[in-house]
Amino acid sequence: MDYRNIPDKYLCQSGIEDEVQTDIYQATLLHKEFAQAVNVVILVKTDLKTNACSHVILFSSDLELSFDKIIDYYKLRFQIEFNFRDAKQFWGLEDFMNLSQTAVTNAANLAFFMVNLSHHLLADFRQLNPGSGIIDLKAYYRGFRYVHEMLKMLPEIPEPILLTQIFAKLTALGRIHNVSTGVEPS
Repeated sequence: MDYRNIPDKYLCQSGIEDEVQTDIYQATLLHKEFAQAVNVVILVKTDLKTNACSHVILFSSDLELSFDKIIDYYKLRFQIEFNFRDAKQFWGLEDFMNLSQTAVTNAANLAFFMVNLSHHLLADFRQLNPGSGIIDLKAYYRGFRYVHEMLKMLPEIPEPILLTQIFAKLTALGRIHNVSTGVEPS
């Protein structure tokens, strides 16, 4: 298909923003390599000042999808890939050794639940710790747990100022973006 000479009957939407015209075409086409019909969406962007043209071709095997749904799904593609990366890198999706279907399902669901939960917690965490990431969040909560376990072994709870210093020091261990709380001991 020549994206510069697409018949107007396939034009679904056209608009101009910042002197760039965007035309969106949709057609059901056959690929020369395989016989299955493909739902194709072509975005053609033309700079009205220079007449420079670029295009993006999106496709789906679902012939019923509208052009706007296909565009939305492709926009989500990178977020989905980031979620898989986080599930593998931070929450054990790559490391689990389960053989039964139920165990695999549970491990995958737990990993993706942790991705969602950590992103929710990270939004609040970044208010006091700008630039922090998931490793910083995990280190903070791990340190928090260590302090609680250590406090159970002490005969009495330390003074509040010392307790604050202990929390600040232990929750900072292992963090990449260490933020000063102003209460660390010198």
